[in-house]
Amino acid sequence: MNIVVVGTGYVGLVAGACFAEVGHNVTCVDIDKTKIDMIKSEKSPIYEQDLEELIIKNERMGRLKATTDYKSAYKEAEVIFIGVGTPQLPDGSADLSYIEAVLRQIAETATKDCLVVIKSTVPVGTNDKASQLIKEFQINDVKIEIASNPEFLAQGTAIRDTFKASRIIIGTESKEAEEQLRNIYEPFGLPIVSVSRRSAEMIKYACNCFLALKISYMNDIANLCVLVGADIVDVARGMSYDKRIGEDFLNAGIGYGGSCLPKDTKALVNIAKNYGYQLKTVDAAVKVNEEQKTKLFKMACNHFASFKDQKVAVLGLAFKPGTDDLREAPSLINVALLLEQGADIYVYDPVAEDNFKKIYPTEVTYTKTPEEALTDANVCFIFTQWREIMEVTPIIYKKLMKNPVIYDGRNIYNIENMKSAGVEYYSIGR
Repeated sequence: MNIVVVGTGYVGLVAGACFAEVGHNVTCVDIDKTKIDMIKSEKSPIYEQDLEELIIKNERMGRLKATTDYKSAYKEAEVIFIGVGTPQLPDGSADLSYIEAVLRQIAETATKDCLVVIKSTVPVGTNDKASQLIKEFQINDVKIEIASNPEFLAQGTAIRDTFKASRIIIGTESKEAEEQLRNIYEPFGLPIVSVSRRSAEMIKYACNCFLALKISYMNDIANLCVLVGADIVDVARGMSYDKRIGEDFLNAGIGYGGSCLPKDTKALVNIAKNYGYQLKTVDAAVKVNEEQKTKLFKMACNHFASFKDQKVAVLGLAFKPGTDDLREAPSLINVALLLEQGADIYVYDPVAEDNFKKIYPTEVTYTKTPEEALTDANVCFIFTQWREIMEVTPIIYKKLMKNPVIYDGRNIYNIENMKSAGVEYYSIGR
């Protein structure tokens, strides 16, 4: 099938590459010429495991193309997937301006019947509004139908999550649209859950917010564990055997980040508010998460009178391993707080350094290894559990640091091992 995917960011480019991999002919569209030129030169504009390999393979096979010429792409498209950003506005609501711009372009350009599928995360009712917008701006006498197909990918494992998804959610208002989407996804061999458009939109928010609730709950319990003398790692292990709870998302830490959970929790709270309803549980999860991000810094402030002129090692910048995404990453707020106090900061991240340089080009020192960041440091903060960081043994901290004090936001190390090595070690909920 001839498919157009609009947006070459995390959602769109992964979808486009995976559709091409199962045999569809895909054209990726973006207004950002730099991104398109990178794809054409067989490079991925975002860091995602295995994505660049899929781009190279399918471009060479002629199944994947990239262009900024949206008019030509939309003109003869059978199915158009929209995967552009829906960033958060100051009030917590989703900015739909990029989607609206694409919809208008499609309405003014399409010359044959086509199905437009919104893959971006959007408030409930957006697909209905999209249908109305198409009608308002449509020029040619063709049928343009709207469908919903939210993505459920984790950054760092997006390709695997696409091919081994637990289910595909499609939201349609006609049997014709449903069958068209089923045909597109048939090569994936995955369960398909077909619902209405509004239900599909709601499923996306409900899933992400449930995960956020689970994470914030564990972080809340971790904070209580410290007060009562329990170990959150043991507590989580005991909970994981309960099939009603499951073993995923039980790791306590310094909060969730990234492009999905922070944005989607706030958006759902805003959606409820617009209907005169307060989502107290989700609202609480948001508040717990915001406080959790500075948990380590506040702990360290009780230990150090000031960070002025102290060498501080920061290990891990991305919000999670496997991605270079810094959106809502705990490292951002903590580095800002440390800089305010005059700290001399040395940072290490195997992937996210270039993105961090866009925010802090000269304010911090960038290192090529964890050991370089740790040398002669007075204190170390761990924000991301990269393999390269987890491979640093307790004795290395003791050997390299001037003052081996560690604040671990990901509970990487065994407490006794750090103590035996002569390292002063603080973690979450232990």
